[in-house]
This record gives sequence, C-alpha cells and structure tokens, in this order.
Amino acid sequence: MAAIMCVVLASWPAHAAKPGPGAYTGTLHNALYRIDVPADWNGDLVMLMHGYQPVGAPVSTPMAAADATPVFLEKGFAVAQSQYASQGWAVSDAIADTERLRQYFVRTYVQPAHTYIYGFSLGGLEVAASIERYPHAYTGAMITCGMTVSTPDMLARGVVTPLLAFDALIPGVIPDLAAPDAPPAIQFEAIAKAVEKHPGEAAVLARRLEEKPETLPTLALYYMVLREFEKRAGGMPVDNRKAVYEGFGDDAAFNRSVRRYDASPAAVAYARRNVTLTGHIEVPLVMQWNAFDETIPSRFHAVYPEQIKRAGSARWLTVLDPVGEGHCNFTDEQTSAAFDTLLRKASAN
Repeated sequence: MAAIMCVVLASWPAHAAKPGPGAYTGTLHNALYRIDVPADWNGDLVMLMHGYQPVGAPVSTPMAAADATPVFLEKGFAVAQSQYASQGWAVSDAIADTERLRQYFVRTYVQPAHTYIYGFSLGGLEVAASIERYPHAYTGAMITCGMTVSTPDMLARGVVTPLLAFDALIPGVIPDLAAPDAPPAIQFEAIAKAVEKHPGEAAVLARRLEEKPETLPTLALYYMVLREFEKRAGGMPVDNRKAVYEGFGDDAAFNRSVRRYDASPAAVAYARRNVTLTGHIEVPLVMQWNAFDETIPSRFHAVYPEQIKRAGSARWLTVLDPVGEGHCNFTDEQTSAAFDTLLRKASAN
C-alpha cells in the first residue's frame, strides 16, 4: 500500500493523454476534488461519493481520500472523488459535482476503459440518482450502507415520523420541528437521559422503528438533518396533517397527541427535485448493508431494491447478505469482495 499512497500532490500537465501515478487535487466550481492513480493503473476509474457531512464539519485542504480509496487503488483502479460545493443535504451538489469531475477526467486526461461509481451512506442515494440520470456514463455501481430512499419519503418516514413519535411518547425533549427559532441541534445526551427515564415508551419506539433503545439517541442526528434541510429548502418539507400512525402502542391516543405540520410548498418541491428515485437502472448495481445499522435501520434497506424490481430492472440488481453491525462498518476485505462481485456482474453483461 505504501507504494500506492506515498505520492506527491501535483498537477498533471494539460497535454498528458494518460495520467501518471500520483494523488492530484484541485477545485472545480467551488468543490474540492481528489484523483488518485496507482502505479499499476489498469485504465479503469472509480467515482466515489461520500456520506452526509454536517454543515461546518472540518474539511481538509487539499482534499483527503475516503477510507475506502486504498481498496480500489490496490486493485489497480484510479479513484476520483469530489468534496461537493456544500455540506449537509448536498444531494444536488453531489450529483452535479461528481458528474463534472468525471467529465473533467475524460476531457483533460483520458477516457477510462470502464468507469464505476461507488457511494456509502447518503452517497448511496446520490449514486442511485447518478446512474438513473447518467446511465451511459457507468459500467456499474456499488452502494454500501446506503440511504437509498427518495428524499420526500426518507424525510417523512426516516426523519419526521421518528422525531414526532419520540415527542408524542416522551414529551419535552424534541423541539418544534418547524419553528424558525428552534435550535439547529439537540444533544445526544438529552435523548439518552429521556430514554433511561422512560424505558417502556423507549421499548415501543425501538420496536416500531426497528432499532434498539440504546440507539434512539441517533434521533439527534435526524433532527440536525431536518433543520439543515429546512434552511436549505425554505421550510418544513413534510405535511402530516392527515397522517394516521400505527404501531406506537395506543394508536388512537398517539394520533390525538402527535404534533401536526403543514408543509411549505417550496420545501416539498425542493425535496422532490433533490432527489426522487425511479428504480429505472441500466447498469449492474451491487448493494450491501450492515446487519444492524442504527443510522439507517433495516426498514429502509429493501425500499430501493423493491423499487428497482417494480421498474422492471431486477436483472441489474444484486443485494449481498448483510454483514457486521454499525453504520458503514465494513472491513476493507468486505468492501473488496463486494466490488469483486460488481466486476463479475459487469463483465457478464
């Protein structure tokens, strides 16, 4: 690995037809990027899409490589990745910046023999949208631990419903989700303490949300994502005035007590644009999750695979058995094995 990663950051000469080995960084349309090329480059390229980054999270300059980058370099693949022009729910920037970087690589250096795309966590949603939007750009795609649910549904089911449910069963912890003066974040510890004080209600929530009581503090992350999204989109993106909730104990009492929100039309439209999946894919796609993921629970794992099947694209899909516990907790060997599966599927098509 040392021979692959111990390289000098530099700029390729504009006339180069084929990139030499190295790690190269720059900026495209206000988005940092990084391109790594191994000494034994096989002529193929992996576009890599990272997960959710909270607004204000530290960003290194020049851009650092994602943890999975060495896996692909050791196999002889070049890797290109964008930092994206924004943080938070940067789905639109992620898709545009990654496609811009791919075109930059082709236009400035060389057309790869094959181009693959890989994403993890929120990057999974962005990969799915990318192969739907640019089907002829890629030979295949891989998604691990991905939140591959259309944004409107993800916000409604994955963010707002759990927050509302916690607030209805254990009041006084979750702020008003649409109030302009609501804080941008809440502390994990505040939720953890409330869970300890209300074990019965916490057990109901965990069972309904396919989590564990000790993982419910992850709702603090959901809350932060929602508040950032509201700021980006211009208001509350979910309308639950007529929603009927089930599975939270006394459903009649729950539906009487749960907070109701009227969505902002602009925010609803923004959520649909960024992004709604169709399930129509035309390249091999390999997907894998961890067996237990507190950030992206198993209730979301089958959503995109089922959507792909309904769209008539099942022949392109491979879902690997889940492994390990935690969010995006894969070993290099597991990531490598999943990518090998993609390569076999791509060569067979």
